[in-house]
Amino acid sequence: MNNPTPAPEPGAAEGREQNISALFANLVMQNTNMALIFLGHVPNPQTGQTGQDLEHARYFIDQLEMIEVKTKGNLNKQEEAILKQSLTSLRLTFVEAVNHPQAAPAPAAAPAEKAPDAPVTDEQETPVPEPALPGEKPPPAAESRKIFSKKYS
Repeated sequence: MNNPTPAPEPGAAEGREQNISALFANLVMQNTNMALIFLGHVPNPQTGQTGQDLEHARYFIDQLEMIEVKTKGNLNKQEEAILKQSLTSLRLTFVEAVNHPQAAPAPAAAPAEKAPDAPVTDEQETPVPEPALPGEKPPPAAESRKIFSKKYS
């Protein structure tokens, strides 16, 4: 009583290979994006700010180098090209970042210290005086409301 395994459909193996190839490309791009964030070329999605952390950037570049070594001879031409292009770009960017480090971000200036012609950013605290009713004391000047606006470039 030998049950033969069903033969796979002719297109199933090709579809699986394409899926694996797409997942590989996604893995390479994730590591590349993380390295670019730590190199200060892409804003951090959580904070919206850029900053350099060369140690963490090196970690993600090292991971891609490990993938290159461990998969040597097992990648198709497209997968090889994606990995090689990402590594070449990251290595050049890393060398540039080491030679020209970004200055630490300056602390935000108080609204009174800002230039009068400075553009309004996403969120600024601007004091908005509340109108006082007759016979009432005006509210303290320290209280403020946040004014939100978008700047489109």
